[in-house]
Amino acid sequence: MESNLKWLRSCDLLIQNAYVFESALCRFVQKDVAVKDGLIVDVDKALALDSQKTLDGSGMYLIPGLVDIHMHIESSMTWPGAFYKQALRWGTTTLVADPHEIANVAGLEGIHEMISNALSLDIFFGIPSSVPSTREDLETTGGILDEGEVSELLKDPHMRCLGEVMNFNDLKQEDSKTRRLIQLCKQMRPDFLIEGHCPKLTGQDLSIYLAAGVDADHTHQTPASILEKAAKGMFLEIQDKSVTPENVQTLVTHALYDHFCFVTDDCMADKLYAKGHLNEVVKKAMAYGMPQTQAIYCATYTPARRMHLDDRGMIAPGKKADLVLLRDIASWQIEAVFKDGKPIASYPIPEASFSLSLYHSIHLDPLTEEIFQLHGYQGKAVQANVMVIEPHSTFTHRVIESIPIINGQIAYEKVGLNLVMVFERYGKNGQHAFGFVRNALQSSAALATSWAHDHHNLMVMGNDAKKMCKIANQVIACQGGYGIVDDHGQAMVHLPVGGIISDGPLAVTASELEEVTRRMRQAGYVHDHPIMSFATLSLPVSPELKITDAGLIDCRRQQIIPCIERVLTDEDND
Repeated sequence: MESNLKWLRSCDLLIQNAYVFESALCRFVQKDVAVKDGLIVDVDKALALDSQKTLDGSGMYLIPGLVDIHMHIESSMTWPGAFYKQALRWGTTTLVADPHEIANVAGLEGIHEMISNALSLDIFFGIPSSVPSTREDLETTGGILDEGEVSELLKDPHMRCLGEVMNFNDLKQEDSKTRRLIQLCKQMRPDFLIEGHCPKLTGQDLSIYLAAGVDADHTHQTPASILEKAAKGMFLEIQDKSVTPENVQTLVTHALYDHFCFVTDDCMADKLYAKGHLNEVVKKAMAYGMPQTQAIYCATYTPARRMHLDDRGMIAPGKKADLVLLRDIASWQIEAVFKDGKPIASYPIPEASFSLSLYHSIHLDPLTEEIFQLHGYQGKAVQANVMVIEPHSTFTHRVIESIPIINGQIAYEKVGLNLVMVFERYGKNGQHAFGFVRNALQSSAALATSWAHDHHNLMVMGNDAKKMCKIANQVIACQGGYGIVDDHGQAMVHLPVGGIISDGPLAVTASELEEVTRRMRQAGYVHDHPIMSFATLSLPVSPELKITDAGLIDCRRQQIIPCIERVLTDEDND
């Protein structure tokens, strides 16, 4: 009997005397934690066990690995392995990724490619619900997901939810694609979660949304939206831009800790590499007054429960040994991170492996300067719908401005506007559209990117046709990128996989991104997040006025509107 019980007195890792986070009671208690075969086997005071490795955690804090249940790996412009490796260093051990960016580029094939590059990692996925994000007549995408593709994905155990349902106008229709997808999910997997995207939904519209089965939202929140959505039973996923003093006070005052979690949504490569991941959102919430224990709870326990990942999110016997040992919580000074009970340095990260077709996804011939010159107009001016960039969000608002016509050409640059153009890049129809933007580049620099949410066609912006043509053709030649050209040269984030992600080291992508961002700011692009601001000018589900290859989109009405409302002649009054 003695020999048979010997295994009960041994473990692989013993962390002693740490202040261990007890999720159920939201408190720290000084205890020991024993780990064996990747699982926590005991949590108690003064454990008398033989251990292969013993770590003294005196004066330190042991918490579960962070769980990020709403994020997009492609938003970091990198591939799953590089992302996960860096996220581990900041204490994030579980991801639920919605691959709708690569799905818009390459459909089901793109999703399978992301999954295959994450098979050995602790990454789960959501099934993209909105590919395209609106309708095929409003934007051209490389891939389309309908019931057939979703049915196939539902058979994959890596899938934990239906990704953010964005098209509310479609959802309102009794027999719509969105409703059919939700019904299919519930038929095949009754407990399958339906994630939402409803930044401005309220009142009866919010009730319709919830009644259809969509019961979570990760978008921008206010105190009023938090209270209304929570009262109606919606689970809130709070990302960085929603972590404000007012919102934190609302969450704390009403003790909504079981009704929300923290997420990242989009984490740029430079931030992920140099600053952090989900830990940054947690730190911000604590700085604004959320108690440390509750902030940790909402980055570990509540997200794990939301996704039915019941084997993690707390430090207890039988749970995965995903652990973060902190010297200090407020500043997030990490002593060690363990994944499945092992130091993350020993956690294997595979090499990137993508099919050749994803390296040849931009089907565009080189462009000419002439296409960026708006000539052939008669009259003295045009009245045009203009997108006005808001400096603290990815929203725009719509204004009508008069733009002079000089020598038959619309002289938008004379009134401080930028020209933005979107070119269909999948070889499906060859269409393109143009629009005007205010509060963007203030110099003669030009931007181009194939990382244009969510359809990821080629988008170009500037006020100098030569520079616009140059940087656009550079992106085409690279088969994907995010670039800027100015009077001092050019900079490029190279994105060869599907035109939206890199297959190289994260450090390289982060460095390239920093340089493009620096040049954008130098060119007068005033925004909290200039990279995302430009890239979402093409997102037709984000208010108010955006542009796709099909034209200018009134996002609220989901309709194409004319860029040029009217041509003014000498007979018109100013």
